[in-house]
Amino acid sequence: MRSSLLALCLLPPLAACSVQGEDSPLARTTWRFALIDGQRPDSADARLTFEGSKVGVQVGCNRMDGPWRIDAERLIAGPLALTEMTCTVPAWDQEKAVNALLVATPRFAIDGNHMILQSSGHTAELVREGGPMERPTRTADGS
Repeated sequence: MRSSLLALCLLPPLAACSVQGEDSPLARTTWRFALIDGQRPDSADARLTFEGSKVGVQVGCNRMDGPWRIDAERLIAGPLALTEMTCTVPAWDQEKAVNALLVATPRFAIDGNHMILQSSGHTAELVREGGPMERPTRTADGS
């Protein structure tokens, strides 16, 4: 049922399709950041978690969370609340990049245990918790 719903939402004529919560293929999943703008995350704990109607993001030393939904091939997250603890420069830069990525309603593509989030300025490659660490073979724009 979930894969059928995702397939329906990815069809271009159904751009108004919006899915959230338990009906989404992202519901109750956790994704580990493999790359943020082409760089390995500074923190091994960098995660994106979808639980109910909330998304939780941990990249460096701060957390973001807020509501989320899928609209066509876009992930819409926010408004996001963000803690503001002091981080090392690499972690802080990656947090800013992920925040900008999520605010930009990124395109997303899932291929097995791999997901790519892509906006005009930032890209993140993620691996579903428990999945293999290989890099995705497909980008968010399908190439």
